[in-house]
Amino acid sequence: MSIETINNLMEKSPANWIDDYFNNHELHKHAFRDLVCRVQTKIQKIIIVDTYNYGRCLILDNEFQSAEADEFIYHEALVHPSFILHPCIERVLIIGGGEGATLREALRYKSVKRVVMVDIDKEMIECAKKYLPSFHTGSFDDSRLELVIEDGRKYLERINEQFDAIVIDVNDPLEGGPSYMLFTVELYRTVAKMLKKDGILIVQSGAASITENDVFTSICNTLSKVFNHVFPYVTYIPSYALQWGFVMATGNPGKLDITGQEIDDRIGSKITGALRFYDSITHHAVFNLPKYLRSDIKNQTRIISDKDPLTEHYPGISNHK
Repeated sequence: MSIETINNLMEKSPANWIDDYFNNHELHKHAFRDLVCRVQTKIQKIIIVDTYNYGRCLILDNEFQSAEADEFIYHEALVHPSFILHPCIERVLIIGGGEGATLREALRYKSVKRVVMVDIDKEMIECAKKYLPSFHTGSFDDSRLELVIEDGRKYLERINEQFDAIVIDVNDPLEGGPSYMLFTVELYRTVAKMLKKDGILIVQSGAASITENDVFTSICNTLSKVFNHVFPYVTYIPSYALQWGFVMATGNPGKLDITGQEIDDRIGSKITGALRFYDSITHHAVFNLPKYLRSDIKNQTRIISDKDPLTEHYPGISNHK
């Protein structure tokens, strides 16, 4: 490429950039059109930017959460591999998920009668309703929803109710953040008591790349101390620029090894609307972890506890013109 070509590209390049720091040695840059929203709540800092490549992006406490262009990958991966295996999902509890997209996917199931969504930040919900309509697609108005504004840990410890599925879709355990006490063995023991016989817990479990997987492998190990059956899985999220981890855990796995045809048949009969990411081929692909990641999970010994919680420090984001 000639110097003249480079100069022409630089002149045409977007003026506004936001830097997403992975660590002190790696960052990714996103060009954005507009700053849509910036709010400092009592809980966290909320930023929504309109990027060129990924549309509107939600950033919480300087960490990228969801991007309009590919959030369907994350949210379909989070919900459907577990929900489709359950014989009949009726009662769902979501901890976190402020964008409303996890709620959207749960409400696709015709059998669902009640969804309780617990989020710590009312202002996050209001921002999502106003600025992220393509994420929630009106799900906050569904009559099956009970929205609770409360700390997720406190909610789980005070109620006496059972669910078919519990989804923990909260921020990574950031140092000083609102979510780090939702990843401990004590919390998982509380959750286990709230699941029905065939109940399933699903946890978003952080980065699962070759260089960044301590959160993911620690969650796998911690869940294994509570549940007899733990199934980690991963998929690549383009806007994150890395592989992301999820974990499904249950005390009663039932018939989990079903055929691809049966998965597709269940999608057709149980779910409303068309999925863009998840089907039988995707289902079997996400559970096939690469060898290095299976080894890292096997060799992980850390148990996350209330006395020794897992916290991370992120360099954060910055933007400039």
